[in-house]
Amino acid sequence: MRRVLITGGGSGIGRSIAHSFADAGEAVTIVGRRADALEETANRHEMTCIPVDITDENAVNALFDEPFDVVVANAGQGRAAPLTEISLEEWSTTLAVNLTGTFLTFRAALRNMPSGGRLIAIASTQALKGGGRIAAYAASKHGVLGLVRSVAQEVARRGITCNAICPGFVDTPMAEAAVKSVMRGRGLGRQAAENMVVSNNPVGRLITTEEVASAAVYLASSGAAMINGHALSLSGGEI
Repeated sequence: MRRVLITGGGSGIGRSIAHSFADAGEAVTIVGRRADALEETANRHEMTCIPVDITDENAVNALFDEPFDVVVANAGQGRAAPLTEISLEEWSTTLAVNLTGTFLTFRAALRNMPSGGRLIAIASTQALKGGGRIAAYAASKHGVLGLVRSVAQEVARRGITCNAICPGFVDTPMAEAAVKSVMRGRGLGRQAAENMVVSNNPVGRLITTEEVASAAVYLASSGAAMINGHALSLSGGEI
């Protein structure tokens, strides 16, 4: 049984990843800012729940008193807005959570991660391209991908891999916020707004959290030992 740590494990993609690893018989620890959300995730399985702000260096370091075999850096945030409406505070917070949080998590994990370990970052298709009204989010996710590719080079000879999953719009509260924003801004009904949000995905629907979780479980498997420094586009052919 491997020890698996998932940041942002209280909801959305992180919750599905936690359930998938637990279903596979792994010992799962989930962390996040909201204790109630973590406990709700853990209702289906026996998991360790630790409320942590992943931008807090000391708190992140304390998570790794014992080594983890698989670490999934999933915690993230983002908001759609024109560049001229993004404050310095919002810019800094977005980078702190999405990029610095991943850096702190991976750095602490690598200090005692055993051979065969797996580092996985949940990035985005926006790590692979730009997009209007998402400058802070896209910049942070581009940074995550650069971090992943660099770390992969460092850890390969230790038998550790570091990869990123880059999903398009996933059926999460973040996607729901995007749909509602389109509804308000363009006066559209819900289905029309959702169709607009997923218009770049050739499959024409939101990605499920379970589909992202399946990719994470695969990248953590022994069969993925030679996949390293890779950005796995999970986007129906968008990228």
